[in-house]
Amino acid sequence: MNKTKIEWCDSTWNPVTGCLHDCEYCYARKMAVRFGREDLDRSEESQNGLHCIYNRVERNPYPYLFEPTFHAYRLDEPQKWKNPRTIFVCSMADLFGEWVPDEWIEQVFAACEKAPQHKYLFLTKNPQRYIELADNGKLPNNENMWYGTSVTNFNVSYFHSFSTYNTFLSVEPLLTPLNLTIFEDIKWIIIGAETGNRKDKVIPQKNWIADICEAADITRIPIFMKDSLIPIVGEENMRREFPWQNKV
Repeated sequence: MNKTKIEWCDSTWNPVTGCLHDCEYCYARKMAVRFGREDLDRSEESQNGLHCIYNRVERNPYPYLFEPTFHAYRLDEPQKWKNPRTIFVCSMADLFGEWVPDEWIEQVFAACEKAPQHKYLFLTKNPQRYIELADNGKLPNNENMWYGTSVTNFNVSYFHSFSTYNTFLSVEPLLTPLNLTIFEDIKWIIIGAETGNRKDKVIPQKNWIADICEAADITRIPIFMKDSLIPIVGEENMRREFPWQNKV
């Protein structure tokens, strides 16, 4: 588990790394390529493009670069942190991608439940997997576990099928105006602009952000704006709200 510059959490924890979405603006892929090196002979199990590593590879956090990899030796890391933290789980992967085995997800959930002092935030581009797990009784409905989906374009996936869970949207990077007229079953929204120097980088318009905030305010949904929005809305208009701050 590592401290992080991500403003809405205290730490990241990556028992699974790698992703097959192939998003052109992905920061995680760049990090894996930069800090990892191919070390294919060190894996104890590799099959169908998936890899399991049971022992740490020294000075190489990404032995398979950005191919989906289960780092079993990292499962006990949350237990080592006694003070409560807000943890972004699998910032370097999509834990709920279609290619991820149920066994990996279940082992991550089990590790979370062994360290209940923390809040765990999950994020996916495939929220249908949440619904499938919930329908099968495999999605923990704990107060300290938050399930988010990444939204970057006009269409939004809603969470009607598991409204009793803690759910949130991560609108980052904001690439177009969003159709956010209804926010049923959403408890938090994170908004951010694309960072980096990509050739076709999109800078969101101020009114796109204002529209999201206006729609969220109707149903009293907290908004967290990432620092990447400061040049667009100004520091005086920044909102950094957390949904658990006002809970009794």
